Amino acid sequence: MDRGGDPLRRARNGGGIWRSRWLVLVASMWLQACGGVGYIYGSYSPVIKARLHYNQRQMNTLAVAKNIGGSVGIFAGSLSTVLPPWGLILLGGFQNLVGYGGIWLLVTSLALPSPLWLMCVLIMIGTNEESYFNTVSLVSAVRNFPRNRGPVVGILKGFSGLCGAIFTLAYGALLAPHQEAFILLVAVTPIIVGVIVMPIIRPLESSGITQDTKDESENMGFIYNLCLLIAAYLLVVLLIIDLLDVSKLVTGIFYLGLLLLLVFPLVIPLKLEFFKGGADAKLVEPLIPEAAGSSDSNKSAGYESSFSELEDEKRASRSLPEPLFKLKLARMRSDLYKAVAEGAVKVKRRQGPRRGEDFTLRQALMKADFLLMFGILFCGCGSGLTAIDNLGQMGQAQGYENAHMFVSMISIWNFLGRVAGGFVSEWIVRAHAYPRPCVLAVAQLVMAVGLLFYAMAWPFSLYIGSLLVGLSYGVHWAAVPSAVSELFGLKNFGSFYNFLTIASPLATILFSGVLAGTIYDREAAKQLNAGESGANGLLCKGAVCFRLTFLILMGVCIFGSGLCMLLVKRTVPVYAALYGKQQEQGENMKSIPEEP
Repeated sequence: MDRGGDPLRRARNGGGIWRSRWLVLVASMWLQACGGVGYIYGSYSPVIKARLHYNQRQMNTLAVAKNIGGSVGIFAGSLSTVLPPWGLILLGGFQNLVGYGGIWLLVTSLALPSPLWLMCVLIMIGTNEESYFNTVSLVSAVRNFPRNRGPVVGILKGFSGLCGAIFTLAYGALLAPHQEAFILLVAVTPIIVGVIVMPIIRPLESSGITQDTKDESENMGFIYNLCLLIAAYLLVVLLIIDLLDVSKLVTGIFYLGLLLLLVFPLVIPLKLEFFKGGADAKLVEPLIPEAAGSSDSNKSAGYESSFSELEDEKRASRSLPEPLFKLKLARMRSDLYKAVAEGAVKVKRRQGPRRGEDFTLRQALMKADFLLMFGILFCGCGSGLTAIDNLGQMGQAQGYENAHMFVSMISIWNFLGRVAGGFVSEWIVRAHAYPRPCVLAVAQLVMAVGLLFYAMAWPFSLYIGSLLVGLSYGVHWAAVPSAVSELFGLKNFGSFYNFLTIASPLATILFSGVLAGTIYDREAAKQLNAGESGANGLLCKGAVCFRLTFLILMGVCIFGSGLCMLLVKRTVPVYAALYGKQQEQGENMKSIPEEP
């Protein structure tokens, strides 16, 4: 007997697997897996440098243009209010095709003019696709999974970071050894995948669609474990390819195994649809709960927090057992009468929203917490992205012929950092009600150690540095979006996220375009003047090429960790209010004896 009814009839009625938020999540994972094209720059930048005879400062200028294109989401944010999600995906894929397709034509045809400004324009257009894919995926995710926004954001941003390793394996299986073809792969893949998934990805209407939190935790844990398996598989396969002389057929088999792992998460929506009677069949909790600080409730809330908190507690207590409900209601009344007696309750209208409610971008820009978050991304992500962009030249400087391996490794660790950062930060706020930014403070200190390894160029330093920098860089993009949605609300989350991402390319203008490029070219010129063997003024050899750059960036990350701790200190009361009540409610529930 079909417990859920006819699947075709459910689909016609707007239900079924097409209304499964798990299917939306899986499709978003695929989209993000081909959307992080900016992180592959280290793989194809040596080809551009060799074919177009650019120096390092020109290459870093090109990297800055790439970062600006990938991070400036003002167009995606504005268009998201007038275009449906599928329209944003299609537009982003088309931009990527135009930008990277143009670069491929310039690199492969020396007859065409290729001035630096034209290359910068093309790469900005191409990587701007990331902002469209991120906007659609993340907005859909935080609205479809409000109780697990940290893990979901971490998973999606993780697949964006994993893009480099996936493309490297695809290139080895399909296009090697034609290095220029790597750019063509970057140009065509996003639009192909985007066309496949664009009917699926969108925020779902709540309209009674609910999900058992136990099932949600189990399914999220399954995807988390699968993410670890994908990362481990890619790491082992790429090490085998790098250390052993494997044939193209074997590489193709490895690539086929990766595709099977990427398709495997579909078992969750299929299981929920065909074995549990519907994609989201257990009616336990609303998908998008009514927030105490929602805009509708705020319109009529002209009182100080004591009154609004009483109403919030009443709504939250309705789902509690009767004895606990009466106990909490009596305590709330007592607290309110005490506050009135002490003159603490004042009937007045508060100017602007409180943290945790829905802000506009203009209101958020007037808050120190929002500016601190911008500064944290400037220090941490700017330093990490500078290392990622220069990884190809760093490998050449230390004598490695092929930098693909290090780009792939930092991509894998970046992926794991995003996935782990989402889950760890969620555990901290759920279990201890401690501010999420404390994870960022630790991440910036870890990045500082990784940059030290890059600067000193000790044996295996590129491997260790890639691990530490990749992990810590990934944590930022898992924890920051979740923290922003908690402190400033979900209503304008897309605008907040796209504004904050500007911090990273702004930092690389200084760190990569000016600092790293100038120091590298200066050392290359010194080697040329000294008449060192193989010196040509464009390539620098040895640890001296990047040592000063990464020592300076190490200090920047230590300063950024201090900004994180300042934000933690400021937001302790906010997180205590947001998550402390949940802990207290959970403890009270445990103390209630079960009925015989």
